[in-house]
Amino acid sequence: MKVIVLGAGVIGVASAWYLARAGHDVTVLERNAGAARETSFGNGGQISVSHAEPWANPGAPLKLLRWLGREDAPLLFRLRADWQQWRWGLKFLRECPAARSRHNMIQLVNLGTYSRASLQALRAELGLAYDQVTRGILHFYTSQKEFDAALEPARVMREMGCERQVIGPDEAVRLEPALAHIRPQLAGATYTSADESGDVHQFTTALAEHAAQRGVRFRYGVRIQALRAEGGRMTGVEIANEEGGYETLTADAYVLALGSFSAALARQVGVPLDIYPAKGYSATLPVLDPACAPTVSLTDDEYKLVFSRFGDRLRVAGTAELNGDSLALNPVRCQALVRRTLALFPGVSRPELAQFWAGLRPATPGNVPYIGPSAVRGLYLNTGHGTLGWTHGCGSGRALADLIDGRQPEVDFAFTQAPYAHAGRFAPA
Repeated sequence: MKVIVLGAGVIGVASAWYLARAGHDVTVLERNAGAARETSFGNGGQISVSHAEPWANPGAPLKLLRWLGREDAPLLFRLRADWQQWRWGLKFLRECPAARSRHNMIQLVNLGTYSRASLQALRAELGLAYDQVTRGILHFYTSQKEFDAALEPARVMREMGCERQVIGPDEAVRLEPALAHIRPQLAGATYTSADESGDVHQFTTALAEHAAQRGVRFRYGVRIQALRAEGGRMTGVEIANEEGGYETLTADAYVLALGSFSAALARQVGVPLDIYPAKGYSATLPVLDPACAPTVSLTDDEYKLVFSRFGDRLRVAGTAELNGDSLALNPVRCQALVRRTLALFPGVSRPELAQFWAGLRPATPGNVPYIGPSAVRGLYLNTGHGTLGWTHGCGSGRALADLIDGRQPEVDFAFTQAPYAHAGRFAPA
C-alpha cells in the first residue's frame, strides 16, 4: 500500500517507521528542512505515563479563574475574538467533571503504558541514543493542599497498574539530592520509577534516519496546500514542492500528523477536529556545576514545570498559553522558567546562557488524541496529543499502522470510529 504521512514530528516519523516495517511504501511530507523542527524540538523530555492527569479535571475551572490576567500563569487562557477558542474552551469545561476526567485518564494511561513499552523495544532494536535517562519521574509538591489533592489521582493510577508511590520529603531528597536546597518547603512527592526522559529531537531525527534506510522517502521543504476528497474518499494532497512548483500527490492512505495545524486541513474535507494550539515554552541551560543539577526527571507542581537532564544540558519546560498560533516568545514567561530553575538549583547555570523555545502543542479538550480512521475514506488521524506527544509517540504510530492494516492494536484505547466502518458518529469515544 502507498501511504503519505503529513508531518515529520515524533508522531509522523513513528507512524512512518511502523508503516514501513509493515511493508508499505511510505512518503513523509514536511515543510521544515528536517524532522522534529517544531513541536517535537524543545519539549520537557518526559515519558510521563504515570503523571498524565488531564488538564480538564474538577479543580481546573477554579485554577483558571485565579490565573486570569497573570502573565506567568501555568495555564494562560488569553481571550481572543476567536470562535474556535471559545468553542474549545466550552468543551474543555465539559471534560472537567470527575467521571469524564477519570475516563480520559484511563485512555492516557493505557496508551502511555503501551507507548513506553514500544519505545523501549524500539530503542533496544535500533540501538537509539538520545540522552535518555531511565531513573523515573519525581513529582514534588511545595503546597500541602496540592499534595493532599494528588493522593487520589495517585491511587487511581495505582489501580490502573502504574507504580506511582507517595513519598515524604526526606525520601524525595534521597532520590534527588539536588532538591536538598528546598527540603523545608517540600510537602511531599510522588515517584514512578518506570517513567523515563530523553531528548525527543535527537530520538526523532535518529528514527527518521533509520526509516529512510528502510525505504521511507522524506520530502523536506514542501508545504501542504490542501487536502482533496470526492465522494467521501481522499483523492490527493496538493503541495508546493521543493522547487517552488505545485503538485498533487496521490496514495492509498493518508496520515494526518500535523499537530496543531491538523484541524484546519481536516476541515477542508469536512472532518471537524477539536484541536487548539497550546503554546508551551522551554529553556535549555548548560550545566555549569553538575553537583547542583538534578539527575531524576522532575515535575514542579506549584509552577507546573518539568526538568530533564540531557547530559550536560538542563531542560526546563512548561506553561501553556492558549492564544492562537503565534510563536512569539513572551519574555515574562521565559524569565519565569529561568528564575524558578535557579531558585530550585542555585549555581546550576547562569540566566544569560538560557536558550528559549516555544512550540504549539495540539490540545484536545480532554487531552485524548485522535488516532484512527476519519469520516473520509483513506484519511487517517494521528494528532491532538497535546503535551504528551513524546510520551505517546511510538505507541500511536504503532497502533495506527495496525489499524491501517486492518489489525486490532494491542492496547485498550478509544480509537476514532469512521461511520463507514462502524455505527455512530465519527468521534473519539
